[in-house]
Amino acid sequence: MNALIQPVPATHASEPLAAAPRDMAPLLLVPVLALAMLPLVGSFPTWITLTVAGLAMGMMLFIMASGLTLVFGLMDVLNFGHGAFVSVGAFTATLVLLPMRGWMDADSLGLNLAALGLAVLLAMAVTALLGWAFERIVIMPVYGQHLKQILITMGAMIVVEQLINVIWGAEQIPLPLPSGMRGAIFIGDAAIEKYRLLAVVVGLLVFAAMFLVLNRTRIGLLIRAGVENRDMVEALGYRVRRLFVAVFAAGSALAGLGGVLWGLYKETLSAAMGGEMMVMIFIVIIIGGLGSVGGCFIGAILMALVTNYAGFLAPKFALVSHIVLMIAILLWRPSGLYTKART
Repeated sequence: MNALIQPVPATHASEPLAAAPRDMAPLLLVPVLALAMLPLVGSFPTWITLTVAGLAMGMMLFIMASGLTLVFGLMDVLNFGHGAFVSVGAFTATLVLLPMRGWMDADSLGLNLAALGLAVLLAMAVTALLGWAFERIVIMPVYGQHLKQILITMGAMIVVEQLINVIWGAEQIPLPLPSGMRGAIFIGDAAIEKYRLLAVVVGLLVFAAMFLVLNRTRIGLLIRAGVENRDMVEALGYRVRRLFVAVFAAGSALAGLGGVLWGLYKETLSAAMGGEMMVMIFIVIIIGGLGSVGGCFIGAILMALVTNYAGFLAPKFALVSHIVLMIAILLWRPSGLYTKART
């Protein structure tokens, strides 16, 4: 009998826990897609131009969508009014960019970036404040009620769009690029627009910052712990409620940043621009996996690349290419590329 009962060897506290295996399959989708399109495009310079344009568009989509996927993953809030922060951010930037037209038209890239930086800071500050008020007034009464969240946030977005029309007028506002970001850089015969390179850099910086904050800081640890077991974190003396409100404000600020970048990309602003982007933003979030920042990043790049390649190879198919991509991804992984647990 004693021979059948063997003591379980104790695990030393100093021994590290085995890390969860990384899911590499979604990471390979972007390079596989890009390389598969090369023979179809036929021209290497054209392929480079299309790929960089897709990456730039993907980065802007990621910045706009990341705040929403963060809010859903951490707070379980379906905010269909997220597009309002995109529009408000873009229009707020005009309060800096239009009066500082001299800096925008100067031949100095430093002055161009300074004016753009001030506009971005103001846009993010205003949208963060608006996000805080939005959560207090609109979201807080409907926590845990998804249907009411959808209805009330869509209504709030319509109200914000009409307020933009009242303040800035119903006409479209032109927003030209700074002079130092106009034109293209030629690598051989491939033309790469300067502004798109800037968008790629900004998107990578935003993703790196979000990843480091969520995975390498105490605040990120508290956020993820609060998602898993809010009562336990509050029992330790931390106010998770305040932390989540700060996350909502940060997500709104990211939408404002995305609105500035998208407005300059289109070079025209309209009050409905945020609402028009919501379909693409939600498709990115669904593809990436609800609540996953990493999945959102890959999903945004995939959708932008597919749209760009399809627009070149089959313009009519480009209109539904993002829907087809979403269907294909969900048939492969019904929960999206990554789950919330794999941020």
